[in-house]
Amino acid sequence: MKEIYKEYLFEKHIFVSDGETEEKHVFETLFAMAHFFGVKITKGRELVHCGMVKELSKRFGENVPEPFYRGFPQSVRDLSTEELLFDQLIHYFNTYGLGNFDEPGHSVFEKDFERAAFQEDTEVQEFVIQTEEAAEDTIRIIAKDLLLGSRPLNERQYALVLAFVCDYMDDIPVIASKNTLVRLLLDTRKLSFAESLNLSDVMKIVDELNYRNYHNDNPKKLNLKNQDRKFLTAILDRMFQGGRCDIRTCYEKKQLWNGFLHHIHYQPKNAEAEIFVRAMREKGNESVYSEFEKFMQEDRCREAAKLLQKKKGTSVLLRNMDYIISRMDREDEQTFLSEFPEDCSTLILLQLLFRYEGEQRKDGRIFKFTQHNLMKVHYETPEESEKCQSRLTEEQVKEVGKMIRSRLSEKLRNRLGKVYIEPSMKNYALPLAENTSQGGFGVLSKGSRIPIEEGKKLRAFTYWEKVNDIDLSVFALTEDDNRREFSWRTMSRHQSGAITYSGDVTSGYLGGSEYFDINLPEFKERYSEYRYLIFCDNVYSGTNFNNCFCKAGYMLRDWEDSGQVYEPKTVKSAYRINCESTFAYLFGIDLLTNEFIWLNVAKNSKSRVAGDTEFSFLTDYFHLTEVMNMYDFFSMMAEKIVEDPMEADVVVTDREVNCIEEARIIREYDFEKIRVLMEDAK
Repeated sequence: MKEIYKEYLFEKHIFVSDGETEEKHVFETLFAMAHFFGVKITKGRELVHCGMVKELSKRFGENVPEPFYRGFPQSVRDLSTEELLFDQLIHYFNTYGLGNFDEPGHSVFEKDFERAAFQEDTEVQEFVIQTEEAAEDTIRIIAKDLLLGSRPLNERQYALVLAFVCDYMDDIPVIASKNTLVRLLLDTRKLSFAESLNLSDVMKIVDELNYRNYHNDNPKKLNLKNQDRKFLTAILDRMFQGGRCDIRTCYEKKQLWNGFLHHIHYQPKNAEAEIFVRAMREKGNESVYSEFEKFMQEDRCREAAKLLQKKKGTSVLLRNMDYIISRMDREDEQTFLSEFPEDCSTLILLQLLFRYEGEQRKDGRIFKFTQHNLMKVHYETPEESEKCQSRLTEEQVKEVGKMIRSRLSEKLRNRLGKVYIEPSMKNYALPLAENTSQGGFGVLSKGSRIPIEEGKKLRAFTYWEKVNDIDLSVFALTEDDNRREFSWRTMSRHQSGAITYSGDVTSGYLGGSEYFDINLPEFKERYSEYRYLIFCDNVYSGTNFNNCFCKAGYMLRDWEDSGQVYEPKTVKSAYRINCESTFAYLFGIDLLTNEFIWLNVAKNSKSRVAGDTEFSFLTDYFHLTEVMNMYDFFSMMAEKIVEDPMEADVVVTDREVNCIEEARIIREYDFEKIRVLMEDAK
């Protein structure tokens, strides 16, 4: 089986047995997996083999480079502020001053140390082992679920889908996401993928091609190779021949179309193509949005809404709901809400629910959007806020939110029969927008909260190769967005029992690592004004993450730990950061509730220093589970919620439970299964 399939299944807590050799030392292998990695095999023990111990070592982290302070964390706390600062200055002079990046730097003041090795208490992680045949069936189900989703995939998910499509081309279901279709079309160059696209989607193809192949995110500036021009010409011809020419939608990007047609020297080959080319080159704009705006300017809001729904669809109508409602009088508003579209998808309703029941900002709106699987953020300026005429009142927001929750409840009711839901599923957010996330072991959906038990400290880590300098940093935030930085720039002054930093490695091309230890009780006592901590990774060397090797994650360690800096059995997540950016938000901590919060956001940024970026938009993720969580979602779909998993048709859990063999089991990391349920009810 391909490595990409094995890696993905490992993230689902599944090992794959090749079945070629029979393991003679089953007990010893199972014991080693439990002893060194905290892994318990719950199904398929007879398939275990010693190679799985090596696989665990690889997945959890093997040969992790030493940090700058090799005796971290205790040796760091024994050094004075002056010694810490002098260590930094000497190291920076050697690397950035003299250009000596070849030798790993370490402290000149750190004393010799001995590690007292002993076992730490840690939660067991449950895995199963499947035969290769069963694993192939599992991959087939996962890939098909991903292809049925209308939302864009993250890079990890897309890599799996691409491999699956190339291996099983004759067994591909309908692909719902145009984003996925466009990427598959470009990566395989199979024109059959264009059959499910319209002419207006060609601009998506051009934008994706321009970005992926030419590293250019400006579709107005094209410099395509001849082979790509021929490929795009073939797509156009195929669409004109197939009658998929939606001219009115193409008017929305008329200027881009004009420049593109000129760039590829397009020559129409039939009458429909002639009409289209002439329409794009002549004056005038007959787009639906132009007519919609005309109605809105004339205060014909209900007609504008009906036009948008008929010509662009329900989802477009609802995304313009604030604008439409804000222009209506009370009577029209009530009529509009009472006639809320019946064909609204579950996914759109969920998105709207978070929009109207989520935290409402009073100091200017923040707009988050993604492009090429990187997040962009725009903060509304005072001038924009003053000009805005589509802001709803607090009463209107509550009324719309109440109506949407009611519609969502109606749509989901009684879909799943008898359902057992683990109470802890209230901690997990729904995977609504995960395309900016990195994939890997232990990764959960944005906004998910994991309780940190008493007596544990959180050790955040990052390690890397093939680049000199990656920085791990922490920012403390108050509830009104004031912040304090803990990073290589400040830690010579802030090292303490509350927060300890392993030192700044700047010569890590052959292997570097950085760590932060957070003792929550001490941190809250010392920095009582702060509510949240946010962890970030940035490439100081300026190289994008996808051009080097970098992993990040966290461990939950006993305060008096085993003495090992990197202890695999305490690793709760270790995932690869490979976004086309120099900056990534990793995770956070809610200091009030003692909870770890998943962020996992790849930001469209060239920032080389974490302190140069904004953080306030991240606080939206801190409240997601308050609006809707996995427990709420499955409760809405249950015909009956049962307390005994043996009675359930569907079991939703974050731990191993006994249930009937036919039961459908959904775990907190089963994004693909949950996405299908969010798409299903139309």
